[in-house]
Amino acid sequence: MSAYLSFAFSIVALVLLCFGGLQWLNIPTGSFLDWVIGVAIFGWLVVIVTVPWNIHFAAREAIAEAEFSTDANISVDPAQINYLRQVQSRSLWVVLVLHGLSALALYALAIAEITPVGYIGSGAALLLTGLRPAIQTYRYFAFRIATLREQFKYPREDVLELRNRLITLESTAERLETQFDAENPSSWVATQQREMLALRQDLTRLASLQEELRSTNQADHERLSREARQAIAQITADGQFLEHVREIIRFFKSA
Repeated sequence: MSAYLSFAFSIVALVLLCFGGLQWLNIPTGSFLDWVIGVAIFGWLVVIVTVPWNIHFAAREAIAEAEFSTDANISVDPAQINYLRQVQSRSLWVVLVLHGLSALALYALAIAEITPVGYIGSGAALLLTGLRPAIQTYRYFAFRIATLREQFKYPREDVLELRNRLITLESTAERLETQFDAENPSSWVATQQREMLALRQDLTRLASLQEELRSTNQADHERLSREARQAIAQITADGQFLEHVREIIRFFKSA
């Protein structure tokens, strides 16, 4: 909308500049009212040639695309197609009525001798009624031909297959992203982290148990060593006692 207002303002400024320049050069230009009416007629014709026709042709192109998709076994909502058909029909009637009323109104201005520009505007309104559809039809056929050429290069079936593959890849990537999301408790990464944490805890517990067993084993070895030394000392003492007994026995035998 802002672009259209800028364009309209530029046209008005250009027309006023031309009118002032022609008046300054003393060239017959008609009345200022004719110039103002001419600018208004130009702006109105731009509006009725642009807005309703664009809506009509956009709806027609959308319907053609929907029909082509239906032929290619692509599901299309019938309610949307019906809506587009209504828009196409109503916009066509609106634009034809606008062109007809504009031509009659401008012709009435000329007949009433308000401004001779009305003849030009009336003729332009009637001419544009057929010219704009002809131009758009040419563009539409050019677009369809270009589309068909693209389809010959890249058939719709190949495009659909490629799209399905892309959808599959996207779903696979999403699943992988979900599996590698550490914030997701059910993901593969989170599961591996929990298992690694449990494994580290088990290793820490085993290391502590090993250290405890080593300390217990060392204490048992020291205890066994002390008991062995005590047993050896006891055996030595018993041997000495037996030696004394043998000496006493020999003494009595010799006596």
